[in-house]
Amino acid sequence: MSSESRSLRGKTIFITGASRGIGKAIALKAARDGANVVIAAKTTEPHPKLPGTIYTAAKEVEDAGGSSLPCQVDIRFEDQIKSAMEAAVAKFGGIDILVNNASAISMTTTLDTDVKKYDLMMAVNGRGTFLCSKICLPYLMKSENPHILNISPPLNLNNRWFKDHVAYTMAKYGMSMCVLGMAEEFRSKNVAVNALWPRTAIYTAAVQMICADNKEIITECRTPEIMADAAYTILTKDSKAYTGNFAIDDEILRDAGVKDFSKYSCVKGGKLSLDFFLDGEVPGQELIQPA
Repeated sequence: MSSESRSLRGKTIFITGASRGIGKAIALKAARDGANVVIAAKTTEPHPKLPGTIYTAAKEVEDAGGSSLPCQVDIRFEDQIKSAMEAAVAKFGGIDILVNNASAISMTTTLDTDVKKYDLMMAVNGRGTFLCSKICLPYLMKSENPHILNISPPLNLNNRWFKDHVAYTMAKYGMSMCVLGMAEEFRSKNVAVNALWPRTAIYTAAVQMICADNKEIITECRTPEIMADAAYTILTKDSKAYTGNFAIDDEILRDAGVKDFSKYSCVKGGKLSLDFFLDGEVPGQELIQPA
């Protein structure tokens, strides 16, 4: 079956951190195909600064045409992951796709990173991604087109990406190293394991909090929908043919035939900000380099 003829209709997708941002955008994209979406996240009560809960996201999935299962999950805890995945299998009959989207961030220097924050990033990003993948793999191996997609960057060892926030980089690269290893480990089982990262900053609640002092940040960002469209393109590919890749959102979409990316800009004509961990530029775009 070609990637062009594939659909996510009837597929069960387990997405961590799906109550808002990129995770929710991917959930809604899949829902429009008629997918079953497991909203696995921590937020059950409205947060004063971060909009969205597992229940509001689940309702949006239903409204978009999908089926949903909201699960309160802190991916630092193995038993919570197991319970949520067992509930997903009980309701939908299996799991076809895992999206490791949940992540903790602190863009702080070594001296300014306290141990609590360090431990949180390590537990959520690398360890949480590893645990979710490990627990999900027995279910994925029963699917006809299984995928794991980590929202993590290419492994760029340029020291500029370590010097100002080494703890965060270590934690985020832990997710990418899962791709590097698991793609080869499970290639013979036909489980695709890939990473996806945005070319530019994406305007999410997390970005708003991190860049609270920069009121113009929205002009430098693209919307989460570009990541959702790129994720969809990857997740509808043949798992036997596409694995072990560190994909960039606009490259994936350009290869799929997208020519006009202006619809993804939060502010038309804005000067986009290149995301962290990426060197270079986008053809035809003048980008702001990360500080």
